[in-house]
Amino acid sequence: MDQKTWTVDDHLEGKPDSSAALYHEFIRLVEACGPFAYAVSKSMVTVKGKRRGFAGARPDARGLRGYFDVQRIIGEDARITNVSPYTKRLYVHTFRISDLAELDDEFAGWIREAYDVGQGAHLGARENKPGLT
Repeated sequence: MDQKTWTVDDHLEGKPDSSAALYHEFIRLVEACGPFAYAVSKSMVTVKGKRRGFAGARPDARGLRGYFDVQRIIGEDARITNVSPYTKRLYVHTFRISDLAELDDEFAGWIREAYDVGQGAHLGARENKPGLT
């Protein structure tokens, strides 16, 4: 049985232009942080740093859904739909974006924090020990 290999284009196919624009702006914010890799699955386009995945997004009919991992709980914000502890040091924040204006400087700052997590910032003294997360 062949397993489909998912691509970014698969996630964009058939979505409104406005949702695709939100996805592309999200990726632009990630690109501004530095190098990263993609891990595309059926449910999400995840972006990964040198140590781990740190954020992901998926366009849909209503805009953009996604998540990012940071080392703190972000206070109340309409874009954040849920916050859950992921590890002792990380909190996963799920978001919903429906307008380009929501991908503002504050959101970009959250993505920079998440990018740092992808690079291993959450590991502290353990950062130089391969295999530990």
